[in-house]
Amino acid sequence: MSEKPTAAFFDFAGCEGDQLEIVNLEERLLDLVEVVEVVSFREAMSEHSEDYDIAFVEGSITTPHDVERLEAVRSNANIVISIGSCSAFGGINSIRNEQDFQTVKERAYGADAAMFDDPDAELFDSFEQAQPAKAFVDVEYEIPGCPIDSEEFIQTLTAILQGGDPSLANHPVCVDCKLAENTCAFDRGEICLGPITRGGGCDATCVSQGTRCWGCRGMVDNPAENAYSEVLQEYGVTTDELVNEFTLYWSWQREHGPQAKAQGIEQ
Repeated sequence: MSEKPTAAFFDFAGCEGDQLEIVNLEERLLDLVEVVEVVSFREAMSEHSEDYDIAFVEGSITTPHDVERLEAVRSNANIVISIGSCSAFGGINSIRNEQDFQTVKERAYGADAAMFDDPDAELFDSFEQAQPAKAFVDVEYEIPGCPIDSEEFIQTLTAILQGGDPSLANHPVCVDCKLAENTCAFDRGEICLGPITRGGGCDATCVSQGTRCWGCRGMVDNPAENAYSEVLQEYGVTTDELVNEFTLYWSWQREHGPQAKAQGIEQ
């Protein structure tokens, strides 16, 4: 990369909340542009360039047109970084993956769902499943979260610029909960995914704020399944209740992530 690398931001299917977190860095954003030249960032500027070293990609991939755009981004960039859960592992968009696709279309578009069957309406061509960027192109790094933690974004980019390793933490949210001295969400009668969700970037903020972990940072690489099963049994959580929790963020990851490969259920 050049002495002052160029960076560009791209959005696919998503709420763009991750880019908004970056825009909200405010004064720290000024520090950022001292070391990186931002050449494309639709939420923050009107200029655009196809000449960039680092590409930040937000949102899941849901259409053939998305794939074409994503492949073009990949071919232009030396480094591609997924930001947010949707880009990293399908995220909340993949909640539709386990539903009937026709029902999904009708729920979203009503009577206009029929346009999906119109061969001339190419803009409405859509995959049945929402997928992460890495399902189509190589992705060097991921910053998960819904939304991302802006501090983790800065730490990741800083590590890359300094030649360091921006690898994600691989401990469960429970560790961060213990450090924050939180009351366990299970003890409050809630189903929590903290024991198997990747911690390290959110500092267990949801549990600290009185709710529970929803799994927006994705599953840790090697979850302590037996220990988690014991917790679920202790608190009387049924299989159906747990599967329902998994579908909020993990529908793609459950079928295609490292856990699926280890269990031989990848499709």
